[in-house]
Amino acid sequence: MTTTPLDLWHHYGRARASSDRAVPLAFSWVWAQDTGPGAEILGDVTGLVVADLGAGAARHAAHLVTRHAPARVDAIDSSSTQHALARDLYGHLSPRLRTVHADTAEHLDGHPGSYDVLYSVFGSLDFSEPRRLLPAAARALRPGGLLVASTLGHYLGGAAAEVDVQHAEIPARTPDGDATTMPRWVLQETVWTKLLNEAGFTQISIDRLPPAASGPRSADTLILRAHRPS
Repeated sequence: MTTTPLDLWHHYGRARASSDRAVPLAFSWVWAQDTGPGAEILGDVTGLVVADLGAGAARHAAHLVTRHAPARVDAIDSSSTQHALARDLYGHLSPRLRTVHADTAEHLDGHPGSYDVLYSVFGSLDFSEPRRLLPAAARALRPGGLLVASTLGHYLGGAAAEVDVQHAEIPARTPDGDATTMPRWVLQETVWTKLLNEAGFTQISIDRLPPAASGPRSADTLILRAHRPS
């Protein structure tokens, strides 16, 4: 007998969704979502098939669809609550924005060679076993395809990122509001580079962006870029 895992993203973004239903005017990669580079990091996505890995309420995907003319953006999320939020907020952008309720790695495994660009903004790359997700991402890209992801450069509060492929258990809440934890991977640049290389990516680069302002929950952002070989 199997049981359905608790949706630990049940509460995330729900309050904002009740008052802010707009398509975001900007696309931001950094942790604070207040500065830094935007969608130009993805290059020209006109006419391309793109996927947002761990899309949440699909705000970044909605921005791309309305302002950058991709053929389609698949907003993938394993949370039933986040998938429902995305459909409620941006279902009117279908079929160019397609909300997908699925485990990210499983979805990518089922769609080899289907995407020109994959991206993650503190999404699946942070909350999935990278030795499972990154090879699936490489296979899902077309030859020459691009993966871009932003992730934490260190733990919130300042502790250094991990020097090996291991996760931390961070606080989370069940749908009933009970305290629990979920895994999050916060890895050093050299670890991400090794993982991307082992997954078959080339042209790997990682940039570190400091926060615009310091605070107890501020953090450096790592932006990872890598290609599937042509």
